[in-house]
Amino acid sequence: MTASAETRPLSQEPLARLTDGPGPRPVTRASDRASVWGLVWTLIRTDFKARYHGTPVGFLWALLKPTAMFLVLVGVFSLIFHNEPNYKLKLIIGLFLWNFFSEATTTGMGSLAAKGFLVSKARFPRWILVVTSIANALITLLVFAGVVTAYLVITGRGPSVAALGAFAFYIVCLTTITIGLSLGTSVLFLRFRDLNQIWDMTTQAGFFLAPIVYPLGVIPERYHLYLYLWPPTPAIEFSRLAMVEGVLPGPMAHACLGLMAAGILGVGAMLFGRYGPRAAEFV
Repeated sequence: MTASAETRPLSQEPLARLTDGPGPRPVTRASDRASVWGLVWTLIRTDFKARYHGTPVGFLWALLKPTAMFLVLVGVFSLIFHNEPNYKLKLIIGLFLWNFFSEATTTGMGSLAAKGFLVSKARFPRWILVVTSIANALITLLVFAGVVTAYLVITGRGPSVAALGAFAFYIVCLTTITIGLSLGTSVLFLRFRDLNQIWDMTTQAGFFLAPIVYPLGVIPERYHLYLYLWPPTPAIEFSRLAMVEGVLPGPMAHACLGLMAAGILGVGAMLFGRYGPRAAEFV
């Protein structure tokens, strides 16, 4: 394989220290830990540069896609929900959170397959490939979070410190959910290649299951529990309440969200721990 602009950084020092033999080994020495963090940074930087290399507007493409969808959905649904005063702001918050979840889980699922040359030849914790694969989507989400916060402050609707803290907590929970799903699906995808098609259909249906294009209040309250079982729903709805309306859900709601995130991460880690060591056999 010839070296290219995308793969050359991966053959440098961080990876070289971890490739002195077949099969994974535990990272114990300080130099190994430094090499792992160096590899994490190399993967994130390389993926970021490869994704936007040669594009005239570069990173702005990550913001233009959900923005374009926002404009389309506003044109379609703003007349239907004209009585909802904060509809547009809630829509764009929901879209960016959903875009992160959808893009990151799709990328995370294929992360091991996409970097099979590392899985089969390098010795390092395999989960690094999965976690770093969502970095681009996470960077986009964090940039958006800063932009929307600045917009609210400029327009005199700045959220309170508590609301900002809660919003950060929701982003952490959504990221944890995304990592858990990515860990589990990344190893299952190596064995069941139809999984990406199944997940694509799931996210298409999930886009309308989560309250993104419609206010949650239009759905009868007896059905709300079922909507909250879809993992992105509580993170999206709680973020809207905190940032737009300045209302924070109760401790029980936060506890349920945290437990959901921890549970999904635990199941994903369990699947990864069971099937990850044999990943090289299927790439």
